[in-house]
Amino acid sequence: MAPFLAYEDKGPVSPRQPLVPPVPLVLVHGHPFDRTMWAPQVETFSATRRVIVPDLRGYGASPTAPAVTDFSGFARDIEALLDDLKVESCVLAGLSMGGQIVMDCYRLFPERVRGLVLADTFPSAETPEGVRARDAMADRLLAEGMRGYADEVLERMVAPYASAEVKAHVHRMMTATSPEGAAAALRARARRPDYNALLTRVTVPALVVVGADDTYTPVSDARAMHAALPDAALHVIEGTAHMPNLERPEEFDTALGEFLARVDGRQPSPAAPRL
Repeated sequence: MAPFLAYEDKGPVSPRQPLVPPVPLVLVHGHPFDRTMWAPQVETFSATRRVIVPDLRGYGASPTAPAVTDFSGFARDIEALLDDLKVESCVLAGLSMGGQIVMDCYRLFPERVRGLVLADTFPSAETPEGVRARDAMADRLLAEGMRGYADEVLERMVAPYASAEVKAHVHRMMTATSPEGAAAALRARARRPDYNALLTRVTVPALVVVGADDTYTPVSDARAMHAALPDAALHVIEGTAHMPNLERPEEFDTALGEFLARVDGRQPSPAAPRL
């Protein structure tokens, strides 16, 4: 049984429900953040649909122990949360590492996924150099804590010209993260599978979003994912880096809202085969 995840579960206040309610939206945060990175999207979309936002294992208010040792552990945690909340199917959205977890969710339980949102992420497995770098960073975080790392990467996570409020929020999330949880995730992420072939077999609509000035996952990566997915839209958000949902929430939410409206109007496909 997966450890209990801290989460928010919000939806419309009105007791009146449409005959066909909007598809629930599940938002998966990246590293080294927590569920509050989705605060603008929770506010926007919970007015009209159920929005579920977990803290991943080892992040935010979720437990660090037992530490994740295999990347698919994050996906299984989300599956268990959906079971607990009796959510049969949903749109899964993830940013950066969260996007890779969303891909792993589709690999493991595609029949529950009505749409994919892949923001500032990439599908390839880690290179040998990348494995060494992630392992070294895990060692560093355990030895030094999160602050030095947070100071170094802040203006790559968000653009140098991002607002002071957004910078403070992102820095606060990073420094509040458990070094043990972040280190375990880095080691598991370094050994994640390659999702490139999986993307070509996705049978649900997808939205690919990227910040125009993202140096972690550049626009070229987003274009390659868009080309691989059978049914996908691509939205490049100017004036943002790795976290466009916080840097330009209005534009991000417009793109996401249009995508969700399309998924809501689409009949569910027959259960997709496990891949």
